[in-house]
Amino acid sequence: MGADNLTTTTEFILVGLSSDRNTQILLFVLILLMYIFTLMGNLGVIVLIRVDPHLHTPMYFFLSNLSSVEIGFITSTVPQMLNHLLTGQGKLSLTRCALQMYLTLSLGSVEALLLGVMAYDRYVAICCPLVYATGMGRLRQFQLALACWVAGFSIAAVCVSITFQHPFCGSCCINHFVCEIPMVLKLACDDTHITGRIIVLFAGIVILGPFSVILTSYGLVLSSMLQRRSATRLRKAFLTCGSHLAVVTLFYGTIIFVYIRPQSGTSPENEKQMAVFYLVVTPLLNPLIYTLRNKDVHEAMAKVLRRRHL
Repeated sequence: MGADNLTTTTEFILVGLSSDRNTQILLFVLILLMYIFTLMGNLGVIVLIRVDPHLHTPMYFFLSNLSSVEIGFITSTVPQMLNHLLTGQGKLSLTRCALQMYLTLSLGSVEALLLGVMAYDRYVAICCPLVYATGMGRLRQFQLALACWVAGFSIAAVCVSITFQHPFCGSCCINHFVCEIPMVLKLACDDTHITGRIIVLFAGIVILGPFSVILTSYGLVLSSMLQRRSATRLRKAFLTCGSHLAVVTLFYGTIIFVYIRPQSGTSPENEKQMAVFYLVVTPLLNPLIYTLRNKDVHEAMAKVLRRRHL
């Protein structure tokens, strides 16, 4: 590209979910309601775990971390989405785009790693109950959770920094509703081949690593339950792990579609639909999936309501 035709981009314009005004208003109402319920649900889980001593166990400690991540994860994108849908203005400065990308990628990475840790916790609890108390003590819980947070934010810092080292020129229009790495890299003026490979490598570590831990953990749990030939224990194991597997299917399936699947030939509309699932729907479903069929949470909620005379 000649120097005369090179114009450095200082802001991006997000196309959004729809250009039709009636559709935008409808989406605004739906996403706003989902955002409110997500905040209420995840905050409720955090408060419930903190106030009830019976929920001060490793599983609920990691669940409270997951709910905290979900609140930050959805807040990093949805308020900007709502503003775009309401006003029709999708402009973001390069700095705001980079900040949104960093927060979303950081918290998404932390969530992926936490889901792997939670699967490992269930494996130790079910398959190694005699060493669970010592093997998953308070110090170990903090170490695992801290490792997830530090690794998530560190990996995101590397990915975002190498993305924005490229110059952006020409069209500054992003056919998406958030700043995501695959979409932003398409606007770079120079060769992004190496950067793309590095992004896929880190995505593989963050996504496929915990995903392998999850599959291995639940495979061992299932094998252990089948060997014991106890219908009651097998049913309990499925109830305990089934909710986690539902979250994993929703979250990892859509993330893999966006970050690891080859980008060539991928429809932007399909990418936006997948992004809605892991950015908006999954944070809403997590507190519901983990609490709807959980006796401990039901009992804790009943205690709180009785204290408030409700």
